[in-house]
Amino acid sequence: MATRKSADCHAHVFCGTDYAPEAAYTPHPSQAGTPSQFAAVLAAHGFTHGLLVGAKPYGTNNRCLLGAIAGSSGRFKGIALVRPDISDRDLTALADGGVVGVRVNLFGTVNPLIEPGAVRLLARMKEMNWLLQIHCEKNDLVAAAPLLRNAGVRIMVDHFGRPDLSAGVMQPGFQTLLEFGKSGNAIVKLSGPFRSSLEGFPYRDVDPYIEAAIDAFTLDHCVWGSDWPYVQMDERLDYGPPLTCLTRWLPDAADRRKVLWKTPTRLFGFR
Repeated sequence: MATRKSADCHAHVFCGTDYAPEAAYTPHPSQAGTPSQFAAVLAAHGFTHGLLVGAKPYGTNNRCLLGAIAGSSGRFKGIALVRPDISDRDLTALADGGVVGVRVNLFGTVNPLIEPGAVRLLARMKEMNWLLQIHCEKNDLVAAAPLLRNAGVRIMVDHFGRPDLSAGVMQPGFQTLLEFGKSGNAIVKLSGPFRSSLEGFPYRDVDPYIEAAIDAFTLDHCVWGSDWPYVQMDERLDYGPPLTCLTRWLPDAADRRKVLWKTPTRLFGFR
């Protein structure tokens, strides 16, 4: 298939089963795609580059992520999972290995942004011009917003904030997301409609949220991601069907080109 440079900006890869003892989940083998399998999926769908997100089962062991980036000939960049007290030396090693940010998960009872070392980590990330990728849902972002604004670090929100679609676009968490978009210092991923949709494919019930996110963030701060290989899903999901949403959300080819290549290249440094 002929390809034009384009980036899938949310995927996970797996390189074996040396998962952390405290792993939140263990992926089914059918959901544990390897770097080479991801590269093949990208090529089959006309994509050339990818932003890989550290897989939670590995904890803060980023060996698989770094190996995938190193073997990609510059086509992959990464978002790592780290401990708040990570050393400057280890941060530098991650940056040298193609990492451009850190992901935090706001789910659960412990706020990772207030753990010991977190304030210093956010300050270092700001100095390095790294991204803080936020995984949240519903109203999680509301409580975290003051700390994030005070830190001044650039944020990138997964899956357009995973809003509660039964609560409408005015729900506090989604409105907080839009406020970050209007600030000009945040990025949103137009990804994972299947993780919020109540109706299922073709996920039309997410459209008002996507439209509002695009309006608030502008195409200069929107990227698209597949969420391959679809971990923790209860039913089969393939790459193609969610990808078709992009044409509906962005009917203009130039707009899609911006989201799929021009914006990711500027934000993540793809070559």
